[in-house]
Amino acid sequence: MKLYDTAMAPNPRRVRWFMAEKGIEDVEIVQLNLIQGQHKQADYLAKAGLPNVPALELDDGTTITESLAICRYLESRYPEPNLFGRTPEEAAVVEMWTRRAEMLVANPFMLGVRHTHPALAALEAPNPPVGEYNKEVGLKGLKVLDRRLGESQWLAGERLTIADIIAFIGIDFTRMIKLPIPEELANLHRWANAMRSRPAAKAAM
Repeated sequence: MKLYDTAMAPNPRRVRWFMAEKGIEDVEIVQLNLIQGQHKQADYLAKAGLPNVPALELDDGTTITESLAICRYLESRYPEPNLFGRTPEEAAVVEMWTRRAEMLVANPFMLGVRHTHPALAALEAPNPPVGEYNKEVGLKGLKVLDRRLGESQWLAGERLTIADIIAFIGIDFTRMIKLPIPEELANLHRWANAMRSRPAAKAAM
């Protein structure tokens, strides 16, 4: 298998973190330079269908895009440690918090960075009002996660799951625009420090 990756982007980082948590080391990593437009070249588009990363090319030539779809596939191939839920009930809670993490925090912050960081103008025309609006949406979403983390050690329960990976990488991406977690969100700070201390955090940088 080959994972088409780019070092700075958050979506590929999700997959790298997921692989690190599972100890997956038999996937070849192929780096693409987005600034140089390597994700738009014909040979890559023929595999991936869209000029997006990450993409996982399987041994039979099948190519999977979208970070969560790739992680679900890897979960089926490498089932331990479980990161998507073991029972139907647990899987539903993990899915719920994964969706919330994406919609309330990760996607807004990614749009906030993309539309306000000058270096990313090389990838798409920036729209600063869109960026500022999405930063505010993400900051509101942090309050929801903070309340949850006052009830539970991790977002979906008492162990790390894909929901934590999605949320943390979305939040951590805001380092590019120096947008900190508000000081008053103590539960979120505790959780973020726990995420930063995991071996996977260093592996997925």
